[in-house]
Amino acid sequence: MVRYAEAAGRWVLLATVLGSGLTFLDATVVNIALPRIGEEFGAGAAALQWTVNGYTLSLAALILLGGSLGDRFGRRRVFVVGVAWFAAASLLCGLAPNVQTLIAARVLQGVGGALLTPGSLAILEASFESDDRARAIGAWSGLAGVAGAVGPFLGGWLVEVATWRLVFLINVPLAALAVHVALRHVPESSNPAAARGFDAGGLLTGAAGLAGLTYGFTAWAADGPGSPAVLTALAVGAASIAAFIAIEHRSSHPMLPLDLFRIRPFTAANLVTFAVYAALGGVFFLVVLNLQVVSGFSPLTAGTALLPVTALMLALSARAGALGQRIGPRIPMTAGPLVCAVALLLLSRIGAGAGYLADVLPGAVLLGLGLSLTVAPLTATALGSVPERHAGIASGVNNAVARAAGLLAVAILPLAAGIGAGSLTDAGDLAPVYRDAMRICAGLLVAGAAAAALWVPRRVTRPEPIPVHCGVTGPPPRRLAEQSPR
Repeated sequence: MVRYAEAAGRWVLLATVLGSGLTFLDATVVNIALPRIGEEFGAGAAALQWTVNGYTLSLAALILLGGSLGDRFGRRRVFVVGVAWFAAASLLCGLAPNVQTLIAARVLQGVGGALLTPGSLAILEASFESDDRARAIGAWSGLAGVAGAVGPFLGGWLVEVATWRLVFLINVPLAALAVHVALRHVPESSNPAAARGFDAGGLLTGAAGLAGLTYGFTAWAADGPGSPAVLTALAVGAASIAAFIAIEHRSSHPMLPLDLFRIRPFTAANLVTFAVYAALGGVFFLVVLNLQVVSGFSPLTAGTALLPVTALMLALSARAGALGQRIGPRIPMTAGPLVCAVALLLLSRIGAGAGYLADVLPGAVLLGLGLSLTVAPLTATALGSVPERHAGIASGVNNAVARAAGLLAVAILPLAAGIGAGSLTDAGDLAPVYRDAMRICAGLLVAGAAAAALWVPRRVTRPEPIPVHCGVTGPPPRRLAEQSPR
């Protein structure tokens, strides 16, 4: 075990931040390049949505498997494999000759992200002394979140001074550094009680469910709800999700252990996660796009517009993690999303002729404050409410919920906001869609705050080991539920 204040602890934190920061960075950096990608490849709205969602789909579908693989074969080993895979797929993205190849490479990127993301949090949980974990997770949340927030700025600069391809190629040297630090400084950890088999049925039905729903909602805007392709995709998606739940309920080694959701704080944290990250998925997809297409900002200026979010998360997230540990997670997890909701109402005013100081900066500052207050306590609650040896599973579930929320948001928000057959790169089509989408996202954040206020406990303590339904021994499900803090 390492301490936060020691050099060994900082090396572990650096490795996990570098690795997971790649996925946070890539989740947002590509958004700023979408107009140029659309111009170079002649891509329509659906192709641009899939450039984002191809990555998120494979990430969300496989992230639970990534957590299980880490628990079984070693979290550092799977983390390193994921970082290397991510780098190779990023190279393919940067060299893509057409939009179809780019989308396929983005899907491969998501596979690498699914291997490395749950491992980064599980490594922190397994490596740091118990009284340093909240601070380490807070620092991780802030620094990795900074990578996501700085993505639009970095992407804008690269697109403006060179080419959009560099937003992918820059991942390669960063990944090499992450692998080097991890191999030299991160201790190996695993769960000796992890299930020995793999949940192939759950993996296939879960992936089919997410893919069907994403394809159906993305195609709905252009083809209409009566299209056979849309109806078939949505039907397959819904049936696959139902089959996934049934398989997980009966499996002796489920990919998604449903018994975990008997733990009240864990369930509450994931409900809040879904609402918050669905809203953020819409924000990071549409804000920088709207700034360029509707407001006429250059790629660099559009990216720079969100720098206050970066600065505030860097300065405050570790402190928010410590605050959540001291006063409990309920208050910051309630207040944070409400602050973010106000920020989105301000950002929804951005239109043609918008100015940075009057129209963008106030919302960006409030968004940074709200995210700083929310992310670290939310992550700490999701991981700290389950038995320690299941940190990989808990991390995988929480990340899967976040990615699935963002995936569905990008697929559904343009449809819900009325894009129809319009174009995401046409100012007249995008302006009303953006405004309504930001208001929908604000509503999601209010729902997340309400869930936190109602169901997140004042204090979170670890229960006894989870029951045999998850592949290990422990008390019966009833006792687990009784142990959850009220």
